[in-house]
Amino acid sequence: MKKAIYIATIEENCGKTIITLGLLRMLLGKTAKVGYFRPVIEDQEEGKKDMHIEMVLSHFDLDIEYEDAYAITKSKLIKKKNNGKLGEVVDLIIDKYKKIEDRFDFVLVEGTSFTGEGVAIELDMNVLIAKNLGVPSIIVGSGVGKTLEELIDNLNLAYNSFKAKEVEVLAVIANKVQPENLELVTTSLEKSLPSSILVNSIPLISSLNNPTMQEIVDVLNAKILFGEEYLNNQTGSYSIGAMQLCNYLLHLKENGLVITPGDRADLILGALQANESVNYPSVSGIVLTGNIVPEESIMKLIEGLAPVVPIITVEGGTYSIANKIGNIKSKIYSNNLQKIETSINTFDKYVELDVLLDKFNAFKSEGMTPKMFQYNLVKRAKTQRKHIVLPEGYDERIIAAAARLQAMDVVDITIIGNKKFIENKVVELGLTLDFEKISIVLPRESEYYDDYVNTYYELRKAKNVTHAMASDLMEDVSYFGTMMVYKGHADGMVSGAAHTTQHTILPALQFIKTKPNSSVVSSVFFMCLEDRVSVFGDCAINPNPTAEQLAEIAISSADTSLAFGIDPKVALLSYSSGTSGKGDDVDKVRTATEIVKQKRPDLKIEGPIQYDAAVDLEVGQSKLPNSEVAGHASVLIFPDLNTGNNTYKAVQRETGALAIGPMLQGLNKPVNDLSRGCTIDDIINTVVITAIQAQGL
Repeated sequence: MKKAIYIATIEENCGKTIITLGLLRMLLGKTAKVGYFRPVIEDQEEGKKDMHIEMVLSHFDLDIEYEDAYAITKSKLIKKKNNGKLGEVVDLIIDKYKKIEDRFDFVLVEGTSFTGEGVAIELDMNVLIAKNLGVPSIIVGSGVGKTLEELIDNLNLAYNSFKAKEVEVLAVIANKVQPENLELVTTSLEKSLPSSILVNSIPLISSLNNPTMQEIVDVLNAKILFGEEYLNNQTGSYSIGAMQLCNYLLHLKENGLVITPGDRADLILGALQANESVNYPSVSGIVLTGNIVPEESIMKLIEGLAPVVPIITVEGGTYSIANKIGNIKSKIYSNNLQKIETSINTFDKYVELDVLLDKFNAFKSEGMTPKMFQYNLVKRAKTQRKHIVLPEGYDERIIAAAARLQAMDVVDITIIGNKKFIENKVVELGLTLDFEKISIVLPRESEYYDDYVNTYYELRKAKNVTHAMASDLMEDVSYFGTMMVYKGHADGMVSGAAHTTQHTILPALQFIKTKPNSSVVSSVFFMCLEDRVSVFGDCAINPNPTAEQLAEIAISSADTSLAFGIDPKVALLSYSSGTSGKGDDVDKVRTATEIVKQKRPDLKIEGPIQYDAAVDLEVGQSKLPNSEVAGHASVLIFPDLNTGNNTYKAVQRETGALAIGPMLQGLNKPVNDLSRGCTIDDIINTVVITAIQAQGL
């Protein structure tokens, strides 16, 4: 199984770069192929690239193109969100992440780093992205400007936000903590968080927090007078040269930055001499304010000195420049090896690497979000291209769905209908459809019509079907489409947008028939809820199944769930949980549960159980405390069609859940039924799952 980790911050300037660099170094020492991905980046000037991504890719020599290392910029994300199209953003992020995941054994995903507009939604975005990627998280917070209580509260709020959406949190790291408070912060966090969470604290490292001379030049748009080759010098504290030299020298500190007007030749030369003297601290650079360049004689004198620290000149007064420098948020660039190594060494020193590695190895993703489920469906359908027939070519929704399916390049399509009518509809609806790449047939005009008639006659003559009756029936689009599947001219059929369920599945029951180990045809819906995908069965076919039929429906639904990547935890629903209820209805469910346990002891199953106990952990544990299924059910089996059909529709309408299906189970070849109220998306999703069913034959 591919592994990944998501680094999330609770605010800007948390210093998560330390975590990113340290983790990448650690992972590259343990895993051959490590990938890197950022879902969202800040906007860049035209022609420029995100320097953080470039730094990571170049320093670790990762085989990833820049454009592949991120999904979307912040401004585009906010625009999509404001237009109600956040789902499109999640689809894009999943698609680009999966392409990275396919190439590497482990992927480090670095969360958002919003500044300015967008900060308010940052935590929610990190939770949403991590949830849909299905990866565990490390939460990073900063201690700068916070009391102990504020830091602990902020990190707990972030942890609770992730856990509320069932995103696993492996570690919580308090960064930029005053060194003397490290133990206090760690102990306080450990008391407030579950014992399973790794808690570490990292001190504020001044050399990482303060800007380099290069950053100062960039922010202040400074002109470089001397020392360009030393622009990576790391600044320490800064001091303003507004006093006599003899007094100013007393205020110099290691790697000090000198800020002084450009006409203070005494301070400039004194600082340069102090940098050379063993009796004074080193100077990282000199900033000359007021856009004043020293006199020619002073410039000539400096030119004769070697080496010279960076000397830059800027517009603006001394105190305003000092404030601007103090507000610079330092970043790490690819050519600043000192900062990179300091970051990695800091991570190694303060983070328990072995514990973190053990947590990576032990993590197993549970559940699946709707977005990830839909992504996996399309991806899987494309691995083995199948041919699906759509019999209802007179329905606009079918034509529109066919156009989108062709654009997705996921299946081959045959539409049963009049070609001229479909061509006119394509124009009328403003669709794009390449008629060279799609088959359109009318039963009577098909080269296979006579063969299909004869085949059906031979199959059904024992049921008193005459040749004339076979000829008439084969003009019916449901019969013709089903015969295409039977004869192998199509791999599956999707119908029902304009026909009843009986009209759709009767031909399949007559000659495609059920699988050898199946006695009943049933159906499931994939219910794409806000944060998970559940399987509901049977909600479309069997009005009042017996205990034996209910058991078979449960087994078929569990197998379907597993085939589509959902870990089956099966709940057979009733109005009672456990042994408390009495009556024929609950006894039927109890008997069906026992039959399943006998036939398939490998399945996790519970029944009878009420719906709330099946899906709500707190309720489930209170009613059935020893159950593996209670509170975790992913496959929900309803006792009859009345309950199942109404429940799926109630959940769909009241929660806005996407219901994919119904998908029929138990037939030798896939034929699936649509609701007559289906949408274009419903048709597309059903075609995709039909193609996947056909792959398993």
